[in-house]
Amino acid sequence: MDTSRLVRMAEYEWWIEPKGAMRVPGILYADETLVREMDEKVYDQVANVAGLPGIVKAAMAMPDAHWGYGFPIGGVGAFDAQEGGVVSAGGVGFDISCGVRTLLTGLPRSAIEAHKEKLAETLFHKIPAGVGSTGRVKLNTRQLDAMLNGGAQWAVAEGYGVPEDVERIESRGRVEGADPSMVSPQAKQRQEEEMGTLGSGNHYLEVQEIRELYDERLAAAFGLRKGEIVVSIHCGSRGLGHQVATDYSKKMLAAAAASGIRLPDRELACAPIESATGQAYLGAMRAAINCALANRQILAHLVREAFAAVIPNSRLSLLYDVSHNTCRLEEHVVDGRKRTLHVHRKGATSALAPGHPDLAAALRDAGQPVLIGGTMGTASYILAGLAGNSELSFSSACHGAGRQMSRTQATKQWQGRKLIDELADRGILIRCKSYRGVAEEAPGAYKDVSAVVEATAAAGLAAKVARLAPLICVKG
Repeated sequence: MDTSRLVRMAEYEWWIEPKGAMRVPGILYADETLVREMDEKVYDQVANVAGLPGIVKAAMAMPDAHWGYGFPIGGVGAFDAQEGGVVSAGGVGFDISCGVRTLLTGLPRSAIEAHKEKLAETLFHKIPAGVGSTGRVKLNTRQLDAMLNGGAQWAVAEGYGVPEDVERIESRGRVEGADPSMVSPQAKQRQEEEMGTLGSGNHYLEVQEIRELYDERLAAAFGLRKGEIVVSIHCGSRGLGHQVATDYSKKMLAAAAASGIRLPDRELACAPIESATGQAYLGAMRAAINCALANRQILAHLVREAFAAVIPNSRLSLLYDVSHNTCRLEEHVVDGRKRTLHVHRKGATSALAPGHPDLAAALRDAGQPVLIGGTMGTASYILAGLAGNSELSFSSACHGAGRQMSRTQATKQWQGRKLIDELADRGILIRCKSYRGVAEEAPGAYKDVSAVVEATAAAGLAAKVARLAPLICVKG
């Protein structure tokens, strides 16, 4: 991106000043190198979001931002329904509630090293992965609606996990306001056999070692100890969420036209929050969030079974589960006034500050764990929400490394089989359904996740807590 088009307000804060149809500024949180590496479309998309009705304060991009559908991936925008604010399917994304769940094993690396190959194979065979993968959980229409209403709480009640899990999940594992009747029959049909599946693309399950701690107090509060093993699951709402986004993107084009909203880009199709289309989408989207939360809950149960089969008496407790493709109704103070806003986060995770009432009591003094996924050959990170982030970015932070190369470009540069062998030489075992899928997700196709995290911390969006290194990675 050409930085001459931006105004540098601080070392890690860059503004697109309002012009043309923009109602508010655009703000990019990143260092100069990361900004220069962003494609020019990020500038255009942030500026376009800043022109949507009812947007509050600014359209924002996190340090891992790159071009997406409508909103940039890494984009944040908050809208006030009382001021004609809109909701946009492109501001949430097609994999609704894609997110990360991290489990603590309490085991040192030495406890799994002798069983590493067996553990990798067991996880690979236990966790359904890949395009069109199906799981052992089959749901009829009544069960699907119960799941879409109940989220992870439904999954726990069905025997997938323990009641303590829900305290460590965003929204206690169940988002209010879900309306399964607003989810199309086609979306439901796509999900009938996909519960408890990982999917493909950038989704993964990783066994990771805690390599470095940056804040001993926060690490202790999160139960993190250097050298111990954690397991992270990255996936979302599978076919159902994708179909919900597809269905409503079309409906929102008509709704925007009917409301007199001029769209700079068809991909920014939106509807007034209080319109029939807006409310229908929110009901369907919340159902898809519950689907993703239930899906990750079932996957966590399968991971626990796999560990128990390989390492008897192992116990995996939940650190946290957080989504990064959502629109949530939240309270934030803007210009000294508390306002209720619909906060879109697309490729951005919430980062609630210490003391926030939505946090479980055990986490309230520390702040929300912010789970940042890396790539199968680099690091992942655990951060923590910071006081003051609500004013900066509506309590938002980055979500991962962010792509710097398309999947097609990646397959021209890397070969899946060769990558797997190279990673194995570094002690990282990859299990996959598709060599092409591995090539598409080559570490070199992504930005430097460590640079993204450093910028996130330096900008005051979240505090660094721990760095994790992959040992086993299951891919679709």
